[in-house]
Amino acid sequence: MANSNGFDVVQTYRQILGDPDMSTPVATFKALAEFMKHSSASTMSEFMQTLDQASQQIKAAAYAETGSWSKYMRLTHEEPIQYQHKAQVAALAGMDLFLRFVARNSHDILDFETCKQNLIDRSELILQKAAVARDRAAATGAQFIRDNGLVLVHAYSRVLMRLLMIAGKTGKRFRVLVTEGRPTTEGERAVRELTEAGIEAQGVLDSAVAYIMNKVDMVLVGAEGVVENGGVINQIGSYQVALVAKAHGKPLYAVAESYKFVRLFPLSQYDLPTKTPRLLNFADKNLMHPLLSAQTSQRQREESTSSVDLDVDVSLADFVLSNPSVDYTPPEYITLLLTDLGNLTPSGVSDELIKLYL
Repeated sequence: MANSNGFDVVQTYRQILGDPDMSTPVATFKALAEFMKHSSASTMSEFMQTLDQASQQIKAAAYAETGSWSKYMRLTHEEPIQYQHKAQVAALAGMDLFLRFVARNSHDILDFETCKQNLIDRSELILQKAAVARDRAAATGAQFIRDNGLVLVHAYSRVLMRLLMIAGKTGKRFRVLVTEGRPTTEGERAVRELTEAGIEAQGVLDSAVAYIMNKVDMVLVGAEGVVENGGVINQIGSYQVALVAKAHGKPLYAVAESYKFVRLFPLSQYDLPTKTPRLLNFADKNLMHPLLSAQTSQRQREESTSSVDLDVDVSLADFVLSNPSVDYTPPEYITLLLTDLGNLTPSGVSDELIKLYL
């Protein structure tokens, strides 16, 4: 996966993602910017061709790692890594951002070397803006936290954690309910971090969302990607949380950085550009993933297998690989998008994308 100069863009992408605070779109942009610096292309045509190939390599890496056993093992041991099971959509957003950047900044300069240096210089400016996007989006959203309010948060999102931390530092007193976020139970991490920061937080079962919804004042979700119609692709379960919030008349705010805006227009859950899981595939246990069958411990199986005597031995690891990791929440269930660009209605996303692509 290296270019003619021996630069490995996928390895660079993975190293950048080693930073637990690094988002996948920014890591993608940064890796492609590094590739650009090391490119040996001598013409614009060759440069664009190799850049597209590098983008496809990162995309393939994000897809390949989505269901890998090693990533699952690291998740279950709660190591501070980027959760790459949701990296597919976010990687697409990063590629869109970079290729759009190149297209907008390369057509006015005729000399190739001058154009390349111009792209390198401007990419640094884009990365500087991206570095503060999370804080800006969080500051925008913190204004919506009410004193003595009860907030429901779905699973774990770094921008949501930043938002709640900022709100807590303003002196507001509020409580947070966090869904567990199965199958990876990322909600446990959110509760731990909030509690350590002095914010009252409690975990709730994913299946208890409808039970507690009437008591909450607002719902917050993050986003792996914000699509063209203002809908959101996020941690699995976000859609059903939004459905319940709508039924109870509770506002649902999606908090996202603008670099997660992506040119996708899904019409249903099955139009997402993610690896298709073996959902609704009632396969015989002998057809289950061989690596899982060989390496899943007896303790895990005993803890996660139903008490009812079924013929299929199902483990938590099996659920990770056989269920989707993200879903799509349509725009009609989203009250506002809270971004580094300000508060946007779902329809406002289309306007912002038009500005970015024209």
